[in-house]
Amino acid sequence: MTDNQYAIEISNVWKVFGDRANEALAAIQTTSLSKAEVLAKYNCVIGVADATLNIKPGEIFCVMGLSGSGKSTLVRHINRLLEPTAGKIVVNGEDIMAMSAPALRRYRNEHIAMVFQNFALMPHRSVLDNIAMPLEIRGIPKNKRVEIAHQTIELVELTGWGNKFAHELSGGMQQRVGLARALAADPEILLMDEPFSALDPLIRRQLQNEFMQLASGLNKTTVFITHDLDEAVRIGDRIAIMRDGRVVQTGTPADIIINPQDDYVADFVAGISRLKIVRAHAVMQPIDEWQSANGTLSESAPDYNEEANLSELIEGATRQEQPLAVVNGAGARIGVITRSDLLKTVAAGTETS
Repeated sequence: MTDNQYAIEISNVWKVFGDRANEALAAIQTTSLSKAEVLAKYNCVIGVADATLNIKPGEIFCVMGLSGSGKSTLVRHINRLLEPTAGKIVVNGEDIMAMSAPALRRYRNEHIAMVFQNFALMPHRSVLDNIAMPLEIRGIPKNKRVEIAHQTIELVELTGWGNKFAHELSGGMQQRVGLARALAADPEILLMDEPFSALDPLIRRQLQNEFMQLASGLNKTTVFITHDLDEAVRIGDRIAIMRDGRVVQTGTPADIIINPQDDYVADFVAGISRLKIVRAHAVMQPIDEWQSANGTLSESAPDYNEEANLSELIEGATRQEQPLAVVNGAGARIGVITRSDLLKTVAAGTETS
């Protein structure tokens, strides 16, 4: 981890599209105009509205929402493909809004990489040359960049395909090339804009699995854009949900599923199974509070790690009558879970306390 607590800090970012963007933003901030009113009065469109996010080093941070929610617009501010109308963006301690054009080009080439939904491969280049392209732009000698490209091909399980062209590859293989191209440059930050959404379900799930393994091993800070909550819950350490350009809730998958902040988020999570997502620490009652009301917890009560999922806890609760004890990494008991806690969590999706 760097000296900074966060790898990416997005503070009060606005993006208003249109010739009168600054005038429209001033009116929004003083009179709270709606998106429809801004469009009607100023012929401007609000893409991102006062977004604030802090992303930790090494985490996979998912930004999700329906089409038009602003998620892809927001991610393009991190590498300044889009310029914000207002706000501040700091990446690894550097204010990217203060960068000159040459510094911004170096930043994009050396410190950040983007994987697109449509693969964005160069059709006249081989797989190997597509992967090596960022290194070529950086001026790395050919022998070295070919060596790195070969290593990255192995990393994404495309060994033997280096001399093929994009049209000779399946969609899943093309997306592997796109990911390899991003990884070859060894960036600190990965921006992934719905990279798997165009793929068949089975291939999509396979690539999700492979990406999670890669991300864990390489420790890249990743901002992952998706419209699919199942995907976000599956791969994200934390999730931000956007609506109409605004971030409406941020938290771990369990936070959002157990405690949706409004009806919009509740509708999003309604179809998600909690069994593999909700963990013991999110369901438990603190042990001191439980013992104050119920007496000392028996030493024979079974212990479950605080990261045990709801499915494991339910299975354990069916085998005996007494409550379950929750222990931390050091083995100390920190919480208690009763059958009633489990039933309430499954039925209502609300955290017991």
